[in-house]
Amino acid sequence: MKNEGNKAMDEINTLPHFGGVISHDYWRAYFKYMQAEHSLCNAHHLRELLRAYEQDEQSWAQKMHQFLTGLNTEIIANGGMLSSERQAEVYQQYQTLLKQAEIECPPPPTVSLEKHAKPKKGVVKRSKARNLLERLIKHPEDVLRFMTEAFIPFTNNQGERDIRMTTVHQKISGCFRSMKGAEMFCRIRSYISTCQKHGITVFDALESLFMHNTYPKFIQDVIDKMPTPE
Repeated sequence: MKNEGNKAMDEINTLPHFGGVISHDYWRAYFKYMQAEHSLCNAHHLRELLRAYEQDEQSWAQKMHQFLTGLNTEIIANGGMLSSERQAEVYQQYQTLLKQAEIECPPPPTVSLEKHAKPKKGVVKRSKARNLLERLIKHPEDVLRFMTEAFIPFTNNQGERDIRMTTVHQKISGCFRSMKGAEMFCRIRSYISTCQKHGITVFDALESLFMHNTYPKFIQDVIDKMPTPE
């Protein structure tokens, strides 16, 4: 169903209140949360650009692939972000590439050129290369957000790695036996993954809970700042 993705995310109740940057692969359900900013995964773009070049012989796709990979290398060399002047230059280069791509990969005609042909109803089908190009045209800030914010990654691969263990569990066990068991599994994996991002090993993270009945410092600092319930 059309809104099933949003239904699940609304029930989790994180994204409806999230005001940061959501890094994702252009699943349209994420764009419902307009109070947040968005960053599109460029690993997905690179794969699609490579396909457009190798299978559809779209030369613009090869140029855009080289542009994005070169830009990522430059950003890493500059500590994660470019100067405002350089950002303006890059944005202009990006727009120039898109204009050239529009010539090579135009939208499909909306009216049939055949004599006496009836106009087709509904959305005119586009090629995969054209769909990709229209996405790059429509969301330039979201594609290039990794150059304007030092904390925004080039891809959302880390987010996908964080949920991979859930898929591994399902492949091994076939399923979760109950919703509560699935929620417990996800809560444990979330705790471990977050600790690892803060430089805390899995052993130390679990030892602090089961041996000392305490949270790691970065979690305790958040708890201490939370208002006391009346």
